[in-house]
This record gives sequence, structure tokens and C-alpha cells, in this order.
Amino acid sequence: MDILFCTSEAYPLIKTGGLADVSGSLPKALHALGHDVRIVLPAYPEVLQHSAGLTTVAELTLVGATEPVEILAGHLAGSEVGLYLVNSPAHFRRPGNPYLQDDGSDWPDNAERFALFARAIVALALGQADRDWKPELVHCNDWQTGLVPALLSLHRERPATLFSIHNLSYQGLFPAETFRTLRLPESLWSIDGVEFHGQLSFIKGGIACADHISTVSPTYAKEICTSAFGYGLEGLLQYRSNDLIGILNGMDSDTWNPATDLFIERTYNVHHLQHKLANKLALQRDHGLPRGAQPLLLGYIGRLVEQKGVDLMLAILDALFRHPVQLVVLGSGEQALEQQLEAAAQRYPHQLAVHTGYDERLAHRIEAGADALLMPSRYEPCGLNQMYSLAYGTVPIVHRTGGLADTVVDLNERSARDYSATGFCFDDTTPEAVLEACERALSYFQASRIDWWKLVITGMKKDFSWPASAARYLDLYRAMCGIENDVEAPPQLDSIAHGTALLDTLTPESRIH
Repeated sequence: MDILFCTSEAYPLIKTGGLADVSGSLPKALHALGHDVRIVLPAYPEVLQHSAGLTTVAELTLVGATEPVEILAGHLAGSEVGLYLVNSPAHFRRPGNPYLQDDGSDWPDNAERFALFARAIVALALGQADRDWKPELVHCNDWQTGLVPALLSLHRERPATLFSIHNLSYQGLFPAETFRTLRLPESLWSIDGVEFHGQLSFIKGGIACADHISTVSPTYAKEICTSAFGYGLEGLLQYRSNDLIGILNGMDSDTWNPATDLFIERTYNVHHLQHKLANKLALQRDHGLPRGAQPLLLGYIGRLVEQKGVDLMLAILDALFRHPVQLVVLGSGEQALEQQLEAAAQRYPHQLAVHTGYDERLAHRIEAGADALLMPSRYEPCGLNQMYSLAYGTVPIVHRTGGLADTVVDLNERSARDYSATGFCFDDTTPEAVLEACERALSYFQASRIDWWKLVITGMKKDFSWPASAARYLDLYRAMCGIENDVEAPPQLDSIAHGTALLDTLTPESRIH
């Protein structure tokens, strides 16, 4: 198949979060299955810096741009996956975060920027930019590409459209007058289009107008149909439930592999777990923590925001550090939470180390060196760090939500007996629940190192790599395009809301009821 993958970030070119990891990995996995998948991305300075061999395939005159918009073509770094860059310096030639100014506020013209991006994608989708290639399917991701399905829906001859929701809380909401400023077709300003309670919603354009909708885990597909997680869009998602599917993200097992990881102190695998201790001692050393095997060393990697449960983690530190526990934190986010963590590190210099910002090398070293990874997220559409942790023999401690619920098996009497447990889960988003889960982990860690290693080994043997997830996407693509599936599907990793005739090629076990 010919597939156009539309995203606002992709690793290793530019990354602010998990969307970049997916956008850098899924197209490569689809390409490995024999398909021509090409990524389209804004030409941010960082992207241009890390891209080589680019050629200009088109210069487009687009609404919203005073100068011609270049479409550059090349390949994703380190792969044969095709790459298109939308080069409009007035919109994208800005340093730093692609969405935020230096003070953390949104770029004031984000609506104009990503509306232009959408119009460029439409030109590529219709074969009007690269005359030598036209996709059968356009896969859009998150609000930054939400206008693409809406604009394509107005064309009779067009490719199929899939819109993936990676995090519904980021919606691309703008005042009603922005709709007129962007000179969007009037027919899109309706309850069936981009209008949302008197505002312009980019993400609603994708949800309402795409042929199908996907989310990044089966549990999150169910959760966003409820008022607790739907952010006002649960009614529309329930209405479109026949076309809603949850496919679990995969992990890049080339980048995240303790047997080959060049970032960590000492490589290891499930047969040489004794070498993991060297990584723990190195992590303690690098952060000024007392070195030793006995303290339970916890890690946290992620944004420092309430969604990630950082306030819950802060609330338990005094009680947690009465135990032989250490914690290394890597992340950035809300200034107040950053300051509270740094203050706590001053109070507990021998138990808490905080690194504000993002450091890819340190993220790998935490995954390898920690005994357990704490993920107290209030909601987590998929999550990747818990998958990395399982691969690295670092036991996840997670809130049972979204992709965390789909990937971590709680240790209880039954799962301990049949060796299916891979971590510790809790259900309530309260400090008490987080603390109780951490104390359960500590108790198990102290009680029997043999039983702890059995838990570790069970997790390391799980396979959350991309090929299986990519095959599920390919099943969906083929069903959407009416292409007969001529390959045997791997075990199910997805779920579909209620079912639809178009997706009859997928097995009944995958459907949400």
C-alpha cells in the first residue's frame, strides 16, 4: 500500500513526547512489511538540521501563506522511509519547541501554522504536490493534523483517512473568529464539522470527518467514550463508535534494548541479569546517592504535570522516604511542580535526585539502573516508558488506566502463583493508593530476591515491539480500502467499539462491547 503518515513530530528529527516515538517507529515497521509509507512533517529548523539529501518536489500557493510553500522530499534519518517536509519559514522556521514559546505559552499563530500544514498535506494526498506519488490512505495524528480529514472530506476523489488520537486533552481549540481568519470552507462550520460549543476545534475535525478513528490502546478507546476522559467529545465518540478502534502502540526495540544500549553502564539481557546491578550502582553514583543493592531504587521519567500524577508522588515523599527507598526523577513541566521536587531533593539529598529537562541518555540509564519505575498517571492513553521498563527488567508501578492497564499485570496471589505478574497496579488516584503500591513493591523486593527476579524475567519476556502492532494497523488500512487481507494476522492487540461491516476482516475477539 501507499500510505501518507502525517505528524507534527517524529523521532529522531524532533521530539516533545510519545507522538514522536510512534511517528518515528510505526512507519519504519510498516515499511519493513513491504509498504511505501511516507512521513510528512513541518520543516522546523531542527528537522532541516538533521535531514540530508532533500530535494524540492513542489512549490505550492496555499491559503495562509504569502510566499510559495516548498515541499521537500528525502528519507527519514537512518531508514528508507520517505519523508516530505512542508517548508514555510514564516510558519515553522522557529527555534525550540514546535508548539510553545520560550515562556511556555502557545505560539499565538498555531492555528494558522497547522492550518497551512493541513492544506499542504491535502495537496500531497490528492497528488497535487508530488506528481509521481499519490497515497491510498492518509494517516493523521493528533490535533495538529485534525483539519486534514475535514478538508479531504470535501473531495469526491480522495484517499481513505484515519485519524489517531494520542491524547484527547490536547484539542487545538481556537475562538470562532479564527475559523474565518483561516478562510476555511463554510460547510465545515457545523456540528458535523469543526465547530465545538462555539469554538473551532481541530481535533473535532479529525474525529468527525475521518473515515475511521484510532487510539493508542484498547482501554483508552473505551475511556474516551466516557465523560471522565472524553473532554466533551464523548458524545461524538460514542456516535462514531462503529468506526473507533484501539491499537496498542509498540516500542522501538532497536533503540530500547538493554543488550545493545550504548547509553547504559553495562549491557545485559534476561540471561545475564547480574549485570543490571552495575547500572544501578552507576545511576546512584552519578546522582550522589549512597551506592548499594539494598535500597529500592525507583525511577520517574515524564512530564512534570498533574496528568502524570506528579502531585501524588510529591504528596507521598515524606512517608516513602521513611523506608529504604531512593528515587531519581527526570522531566520538565509545570514550574510549581519542578520547584517542589527540587525543594524535596534538598530535604532528602541521600534519597531523591531530580534532573529538570529531558536527556535521552539519562532516560536510558534510569530504565537500566532503577529497580522499579513509578507511573502514577491520572490517565495514560498508551504510555511507552512502562514497556521500556519491562524490557529493561525494571518493574513498573502504575495506575490501572489506558495503556498501563493493557500492558502491566498486577502482582497478586493468583498472578504470583502462575508467574503472569509483571508489576504493581493501583486503582485510585490518591496519594494513599500510590504509597500502598510502592510499599507492596518494597515488601516484595525485600522478601525474596529470587521471587523479585522471577517478576523481572516475566516482564522482560513480554514482546511489545512494533511488528505486531504495525500488522494490526495494516489490517485496518486494508479493511478501510477494501483490500483483501492475504496474510495471517498476529495475536490481537486492539479493540473495536461495537463493530462495523467495513472491519469484518478483523476478528470478533478485538471488538469492544
